Amino acid sequence: MTRATITTAALLLALLLGNVTAAAKAPDSAAEPNTQVPAGNRHYAATGFPDRMVASPAQDAARGFGVSWRTDASVSAPTLEWVVAGDSPDVGTSTRITAATRALETENGTAHFHRADVAGLQPDTLYLWRVQGNSTWSAWHQLRTAGTAGTARQPLTLLYFGDTQNKNLSHVSRVLRAGIKAAPDARLSLFAGDLVSGGDGQDDSEWGEWFAAAGWLPQETAVAPAIGNHEYFEEFEDTPQERRVLGRHWPVTFALPRNGVDAADTSTYWFDYQGVRIAVLDGTSALDLGTAQAQAAWLDTVLANNPHPWSIVLLHQPFYSPREGRENAELRDVLLPVVRRHQVDLVLQGHDHTYGRRGEGQGATPQFVVTVAGPKQYRLSEQARATMAPVGEDTQLYQVLKIDPQHLRYEARTVTGQLYDGFELTRAANGRKRKTELTQGRIAPRDCTRAQTLKGRADRCWE
Repeated sequence: MTRATITTAALLLALLLGNVTAAAKAPDSAAEPNTQVPAGNRHYAATGFPDRMVASPAQDAARGFGVSWRTDASVSAPTLEWVVAGDSPDVGTSTRITAATRALETENGTAHFHRADVAGLQPDTLYLWRVQGNSTWSAWHQLRTAGTAGTARQPLTLLYFGDTQNKNLSHVSRVLRAGIKAAPDARLSLFAGDLVSGGDGQDDSEWGEWFAAAGWLPQETAVAPAIGNHEYFEEFEDTPQERRVLGRHWPVTFALPRNGVDAADTSTYWFDYQGVRIAVLDGTSALDLGTAQAQAAWLDTVLANNPHPWSIVLLHQPFYSPREGRENAELRDVLLPVVRRHQVDLVLQGHDHTYGRRGEGQGATPQFVVTVAGPKQYRLSEQARATMAPVGEDTQLYQVLKIDPQHLRYEARTVTGQLYDGFELTRAANGRKRKTELTQGRIAPRDCTRAQTLKGRADRCWE
């Protein structure tokens, strides 16, 4: 073989290897779609088998819970069964509840969503429940009711997640699993809104992937979400008639308490859970639909009647935004005074796809937290860096809270389990609260090192 032949062969081999390498890297060179469902595929179409089962707390979570689930249109008014959990496969005689049914038409066809409310339960008790489809049943699921304040056998453990929003199956699933592994005794899961992205003609498939990512968490913890702006959509977009309209999935996907303010009756609610009163607001409605005053009056009443030692407010848009260029002035002007007046302990938020925590004034409470579970990552403002600590970019997180009558412990952890932030509130006999920072094992704040996203956006760290 001549030198020229060898050189030519080597060049061809190098080109071939280069093409293989380029092909291997190709999937990483383009932004990933929000779902793993190919266009036109109806993978998440409803069937006669029950799916998208999710339990949510009743107003008194020690005495009941609600369940929502989905089937195809062949099922109307199916049954939920519940019974006290035991150790035998012979579950005994169950109680049956007939569900209310609502139809929803989506890109995946017609589906029926069903709701059943379970009441009259005992506190701090493990129950089994299952739901009916077309000549079939779901698995039996276990759910423990909340204890009564001061008499529960163990502290309340709950999980809190910021925006999941996009790429739920590919990227969010590991965050939710990490949370469950870190807090296997969690009874309650709070979500700060924007569970899906929506608005791209694949809304139902996005909800399908949210449930696929969540696994059994929605059946064996009580799920309490705030609504985000992505659970709304823009009607008559780019016209003088443009307006914000509630998405059709929200009212049927969750069986939430029906005790919200009339102006936002499907997206505001409150409930009591083992010594904590939790009030859930609709920031989008407050900012875009003129309901801030009505929500403030409602929140004032809810918090004024709180008999418990702790209070949490959950909403999507932050009172203090850590992202550059965002201001939610109406929330601060109208709703924040109510939070201050009633000395709310925690304000849990999302929306800004970064991490940031701040207190207010010299007191231990309220503590304001913004966090993100999903892969969409924004950049911090300089104001956030000056007024919040810790802050963080380019980091998927989950939060674990443990609460008893005297202590509220908060930990934010990265998806790999590292402690990113933590503090403990201690309640004295006179009701005053003291904050202790948890610094041992806490990693350094993280910054984004990318100049732009794969789509070329410099204002974000990841899509």
